[in-house]
Amino acid sequence: MSDNRSSLSLKRRAAQRLLGKDRYLALREAAYRYRNVRTTLDLHDGHESRAIRDDRLVNSRHRLARLRDSHRGQRCFIVGNGPSLNKMDLSRLRNEAWFGANRIYLMESTLGFAPTYYVCVNELVLRQCAEEISTLTMPKFLSVNASADVDLPQDSIFMNSVWGKARFGYEPTQVLWESGTVTYVSMQLAFFMGFEEVVLIGVDHSFSTSGPPNTEVVSDGDDPNHFSPDYFGKGFKWHLPDLESSEKGYRLARAAFEADGRRIVDATVGGALTIFPKVDYESLFAD
Repeated sequence: MSDNRSSLSLKRRAAQRLLGKDRYLALREAAYRYRNVRTTLDLHDGHESRAIRDDRLVNSRHRLARLRDSHRGQRCFIVGNGPSLNKMDLSRLRNEAWFGANRIYLMESTLGFAPTYYVCVNELVLRQCAEEISTLTMPKFLSVNASADVDLPQDSIFMNSVWGKARFGYEPTQVLWESGTVTYVSMQLAFFMGFEEVVLIGVDHSFSTSGPPNTEVVSDGDDPNHFSPDYFGKGFKWHLPDLESSEKGYRLARAAFEADGRRIVDATVGGALTIFPKVDYESLFAD
């Protein structure tokens, strides 16, 4: 068995040297998509059995299925929640399709409009902000595994989002992978909906707070890591970031999009993420 694995590893390294890492990953993702898209579930920690039993997920599948290719050929923005948002003219998004996540709604009163779609898969956010999330009127994508006993609106679209070894969820009606960030979940939804181009903004990919990834902590003051000091303000429980896992997911997302002739670009002002081609935010709009 070890000889077989060693031989396979050598072949993969040789292929990467020949094709380049990005091209190799794109071809691998394309093969995975067309070979296993409807059958691979690689789930862990009982999420598969729980999801099958959860009526919210069962009832959501047909609503999610209706969104397949609903934005074919269009552009969307995936908006992170980094401080860099305060350096951008977000009024540009008024007539754009965009995904917001977690506590993005704290911006709505000053922005004057809401995201096209809202996504949340973090258990701590769902538990602490259930009442606020319940007031949102746009389509809401929420993790069924992170909200098993949280009272959330039944008109939400519940998803089977999981951890474990990251894959790209070509079939969100079955499973999506979190890979340490709701931004990656949004990318999988955008692919499923058929968006041709995804533009990232506010994905700063840097935190002034440090510690072991995924550790639960309690904020002791204003939040320096997001667009508002109240985002994870004093007393709010949150998980320390797992930037390495996030990057693994982002690489898979880039490969999946490019293998299908689509693309993800990064227009974050001053962001530290290096996975995606950089573009100037203002250049994306025709004045």
